[in-house]
Amino acid sequence: MGLEVGSIVEGKVSGITGFGAFIDLPEKKTGLVHISEVARDYVKDIHDHLTVGQTVKVKVLAVEPGGKISLSIKKAEAPKPKQPAVFSGRPAEVSFSSGGAELSFEDKMAKFKQTSDERMLDIKRSVESKRGSRRK
Repeated sequence: MGLEVGSIVEGKVSGITGFGAFIDLPEKKTGLVHISEVARDYVKDIHDHLTVGQTVKVKVLAVEPGGKISLSIKKAEAPKPKQPAVFSGRPAEVSFSSGGAELSFEDKMAKFKQTSDERMLDIKRSVESKRGSRRK
């Protein structure tokens, strides 16, 4: 059975270079994990993540006719759970209810635009005062 694109297999790190790591795969084949596919975070030095002889799970990204096999360690891992987005308090202060009655979409957009324009004007005034604006 040959390696199929998308399959996850186990391999052993056989060599490490500045641009990636070579992985010995089943059926006496070798593939390359590019440094950008080693970890989800930025990898400055691949030696911080991998060592020769280490067993790793890899996902097959591509199998070229010439025999080159592209692999990924980070795509073989389970995806990290998404963290809820954290926003500053200002946008959350906008209330779209009107005395208990729900506003229509157009009314919500008009209120949002008005609030946004007011905030942009405040920011513009603040920036101009810091620059020492000389407008007359």
